[in-house]
Amino acid sequence: MHLNSIEDTKNFSEKISNIIGVGDVIFLFGEIGVGKTTFVRFFVNYLEKKNKIKQSDVLSPTFNIVYDYNLGKLKILHYDLYRLKNYKEISQLGMFETSNTHIKIIEWPELINPKPKDRIDIKFTYAKKTNYRQVKILGFGKWKKYEFSKI
Repeated sequence: MHLNSIEDTKNFSEKISNIIGVGDVIFLFGEIGVGKTTFVRFFVNYLEKKNKIKQSDVLSPTFNIVYDYNLGKLKILHYDLYRLKNYKEISQLGMFETSNTHIKIIEWPELINPKPKDRIDIKFTYAKKTNYRQVKILGFGKWKKYEFSKI
């Protein structure tokens, strides 16, 4: 899938937010600046708007490691693991202790092991010689047979 503009990223994140629910996990892969946090901003703001909640300033949680967004009965935890060096640091966060009560979106999940069985991996890459992004989506567990190509 190609994201040719910021509007394409917005539309993509809104479509993903319409299929995600409590307990779901999204891993975001890609270089710095490729659009991971922008995807999360549109994702969170769309759900806030849909639930008639004031839109948040969604920032990269690189320094704080995690931001949480309360949307009434729904809570989104947005992690950025960029600064963490090993799985021991990640395991101390307890991010999977609440796996069935929140949506978790995790940037830089490479060190997570074992990985959650049910998750969606979204990889953002810069398309060569152009200004757009290439997105590859893979589903695992309950998402394995989902047809992401229809998004």
